[in-house]
Amino acid sequence: MPVTLAIDTAAPRLQLALLRADGHVDVSVDDIATGHAEILFDRMAALLDRNALTHADVARIAVTTGPGSFTGLRIGLSAARGLGLARKLPVLGIPSLLALSLSMPSGPVIVLLDARRGEAYFQAFSAPGISETEPRLLPIEQARAHVTPGTALIESPFVDPAAMVRFAAGADPALYPPHAAYIRDADAKPQDASRVPRRI
Repeated sequence: MPVTLAIDTAAPRLQLALLRADGHVDVSVDDIATGHAEILFDRMAALLDRNALTHADVARIAVTTGPGSFTGLRIGLSAARGLGLARKLPVLGIPSLLALSLSMPSGPVIVLLDARRGEAYFQAFSAPGISETEPRLLPIEQARAHVTPGTALIESPFVDPAAMVRFAAGADPALYPPHAAYIRDADAKPQDASRVPRRI
């Protein structure tokens, strides 16, 4: 089993999980809305140290890719990519809605996260980690109409880091590129050519 480090900064928490070669998982969680960058590497070092491991022991890295906090996602992705590049390790980008589905033990799962403005991020899974639909941004009432009896519903934005790191340890890195997945378009739109003043 490859020693795997998972990083989640998509929600107002800094969550790390370390899967050792013996199958044991250790987790570090800090409830913070901002400031992930200031403590990320210290928490990572402490997690490795208390498991008698170093960065040289890590064989793969996983990171949540969103949707989530723009700043948080960039911090997590930058850290994971930087570590992967420095050590030539596979880096897996785990979509946050998929990562959330992993907190359920079995059965069909729907992840429905409040995206504000009366909308929700929605994705259905036939089983934890197995997508049935693409992630979508829907009016929240329309999203709730898709919830059927007998289907587990997840509305918390907080990933189970232990479940995520176990999933990442066995996943194919080629299927999970470490790119941000925002779902909702950015609020800031570039001006089109007709609106950009030109100098003659």
